[in-house]
Amino acid sequence: MSHRSSHQPAGGAHRVVVLVDAGSNPFEMGVATELFGLRRPELDRPWYDFALCAATPAVDMHAGFFTLTGVAGLDAAERADTLIVPNRPDPEVPPAPKVCEAVRRAARRGARLVSFCTGSFTLAAAGVLDGRPATTHWRWTELFAARHPRVLLRPDVLFVDDGDVLTAAGSAAALDLGLHIIRRDHGAEVANAVARRLVFAAHRAGGQRQFIPRPVPAVPDTSLAPLLEWARQRLDRRLTVDDLAARAAVSPATLHRRFRAELATTPLEWLTGERVAHACRLLEAGEQRLAVVARAAGLGTAANLRTRMLRHTGLTPSAYRRRFATGTTARPDPASLAD
Repeated sequence: MSHRSSHQPAGGAHRVVVLVDAGSNPFEMGVATELFGLRRPELDRPWYDFALCAATPAVDMHAGFFTLTGVAGLDAAERADTLIVPNRPDPEVPPAPKVCEAVRRAARRGARLVSFCTGSFTLAAAGVLDGRPATTHWRWTELFAARHPRVLLRPDVLFVDDGDVLTAAGSAAALDLGLHIIRRDHGAEVANAVARRLVFAAHRAGGQRQFIPRPVPAVPDTSLAPLLEWARQRLDRRLTVDDLAARAAVSPATLHRRFRAELATTPLEWLTGERVAHACRLLEAGEQRLAVVARAAGLGTAANLRTRMLRHTGLTPSAYRRRFATGTTARPDPASLAD
């Protein structure tokens, strides 16, 4: 589920604050620092204002690797536009009451709340996940469901976007969710640029399944990757599920099962999502003519483009372009701008 929101404060840069707890894994803290804290002059746009905070002056990190000092106190959370809670070191131990209260205050004033891995236990303990979809690391899903039955747990996805509350399943999924947030805030091209700098896949859908341990197959790789790349190169053409199945040399039913197993979606849903993503890139590049965008993305008409973009991004094509366009490649076509 996805709701678009810029969360851009009126008075300056969007402030991201990470609330680090005792025993936390340094990786999740590093993910947040890398994505939101590093300066990115190559993007030629204002970036996030970033800070770390903790409930105590010194925080012993996971396994005693090091002690974190010199970070702000919990009062920094009061100024966060986005508050990130990394992971709970021991999900069976409740978070400190003052940490939960900091999360609740942030929620009351409309801050965007984000958890990485078992950080969802902190959000749930603060009561901000009640009645809402969320995920956590597969290892802790049974404990989470038992302890927080009012949360709509989605145990087999990488991350969940519920608008102003977003949760990631594990350490690597934190990167996926972080790039998704950047995509929401700055558009697909900026997110892709950050992913390239990270040497990381630009986009894994939140609905993709978590990688739960399983035996290594004793057969050659038969993943969908070659088929997906083949389809991405032909988004401007008429492609059907039968076409994809023929290319993969399997029946449509088998292809459907493989998509469900690998991507947790259907071939048609995946193809539509790729078409919308391509349309977004064209709009970001400044293409004014919606009929041209629709044809190039294989969506047919400007009306269908508008319907699909509203469903996937929450914005009309013109609204999306106004927010994310970085250039102009063509003069406006009044007949195709009426969205």
